Amino acid sequence: MSERAVFYYDLGSPYAYLAAERISGLFAAAGAETPEWQPILLGGLFKRFDRDSWGNGPERERGVRICESRAASYGLPPIRWPDPWPPNSLFAMRAATFAKEIGRTVSFTLAAFRQAFAAGRDLGERDNVLLAAAAAEIHPRALVAAAERQSLKRSLREATDRAGDLGVRGVPSVVVDVNAYWGDDRLEEAAEAAARLQRA
Repeated sequence: MSERAVFYYDLGSPYAYLAAERISGLFAAAGAETPEWQPILLGGLFKRFDRDSWGNGPERERGVRICESRAASYGLPPIRWPDPWPPNSLFAMRAATFAKEIGRTVSFTLAAFRQAFAAGRDLGERDNVLLAAAAAEIHPRALVAAAERQSLKRSLREATDRAGDLGVRGVPSVVVDVNAYWGDDRLEEAAEAAARLQRA
């Protein structure tokens, strides 16, 4: 297995948004190589592990408060919640997979997360995904065509399956060597583990 850590995320997750805004800086501060960013389908993990989003259950209000508090503590803009949330993020995740194919993973992902949780736009709406693509200099027609490719759909499913095989049960998760660190609050731990592995 590669020594480079892998950051797994789904664009519908506010905790993954919080992680995406911080992860590169935390890894750099720890002296670790920036992790690979890998989009996966959180819904696929839910199905595999017989779970559901906290956004659909009794913990929703508590989770919303925690996310808003963390955004403030990290110096991020106040979270603006898309309506509806959680969204249908399948097209957005196919777009993220295409962005990864063409080397624009980070720029597209951050633009899409900011559309969702800083601007409050529903990523279930294709036009909002295309706005993020434009910010990452991805041509909209190329993205729409790619999102329909069977090979791209398969790539996203396979990435999700691999993540589950590695012990990823939710997002955000960072896999370092054989260990999966699940949660925005475990990024520092993951960064230190990656730094130790690189020094070994």
